Amino acid sequence: MKGFYYVLGAVAIGGGVALWYGAQRPAGSAPPVSPTPVAATDGFRGFTLGSDTARVEVTEYSDFECPFCAQFATVQMPVIREQLIAAGRVRWRYRDFPLPGHQYSRYAALVAQCAGEQGRFWEMHDQLFFHHQWALTGRNPRGLFRDFAKAAGLDLAKYDACVDAQRYAGRIQASVEEGTTLGVNATPTFFINSRRYAGRSTSDAFKAAVDSITKSRK
Repeated sequence: MKGFYYVLGAVAIGGGVALWYGAQRPAGSAPPVSPTPVAATDGFRGFTLGSDTARVEVTEYSDFECPFCAQFATVQMPVIREQLIAAGRVRWRYRDFPLPGHQYSRYAALVAQCAGEQGRFWEMHDQLFFHHQWALTGRNPRGLFRDFAKAAGLDLAKYDACVDAQRYAGRIQASVEEGTTLGVNATPTFFINSRRYAGRSTSDAFKAAVDSITKSRK
């Protein structure tokens, strides 16, 4: 699918890049390596937008460091929110799929999860994607992410405690394992009503797909 970021090699579940945070490390230093977290079993199924009664559900597997994901989030998603989600036609579900080749993608997923703990996941989602320059510098984004948390309206003391404890590392790993089981190997990857979507990742293409599904069910 056009706009996908393809992974070179297999997605490594048992090792590779580990979730981390750079609490006392200078900007630009390499992250410490730690064991891959154990997948959580809390049954969390991702953050959602839209009506629970929508006839169409889109699940997105995404990586906050992925440039194609950022392009989708900033160019296509605002139109999808207005035309399909706000109109009650689609429920949108976000799932984490940090790619192993991206140094800070799990950390970005963690800060978004910690924002979600305070009911601000989508605000942090937008901060991370609309200010995506952080992903291009190769520098430790800890301080910048904290600025994003402030801009998103988070209680910073609670945010810091959540990030420092890596509270949702297992939840992120569970999402990665789920996506891998479904054959996800690139981001963004979409499923519409549990079926993998192979069309273009544009707002017009999603609208056409939703129109087709809803017409066929009348």
